[in-house]
Amino acid sequence: MVLPGGHFRGRYIVKFNELGPYLREDQCQDHRFFFDCLAVCTNIKPAPEKREFWGWWLVLEAQETHFDYRFDFGLYDKAGQWVPVEIKRDVDRQEAEASLQKFFPRLEALMNELNAPLIPASNFEPSLSF
Repeated sequence: MVLPGGHFRGRYIVKFNELGPYLREDQCQDHRFFFDCLAVCTNIKPAPEKREFWGWWLVLEAQETHFDYRFDFGLYDKAGQWVPVEIKRDVDRQEAEASLQKFFPRLEALMNELNAPLIPASNFEPSLSF
């Protein structure tokens, strides 16, 4: 399957994996790519598989000439699901936001290199500027 920039899906997967541990291949679909970051552990006392995290997730959707993106912040819960809730503690919110602010420019540079610009999704109003 050819995506924006004339590249095949597999090439995007390889390139996205080069960005670090953010791509969740098992949550990607044909034209949709899913990234996330477990930025801050909410409590280190539970066993690792039962811990919850504050962080972010980002979805890219391939269009003909570009990729739409949207992201959100929230809680990665014990069931392994992202829940869009406000991160109330300033230090946790700042760490989650800083993580996305470090990642996004690298993603944007890669997409420009692949001739597939990033554009906010039409129904998305970014809460951060990069």
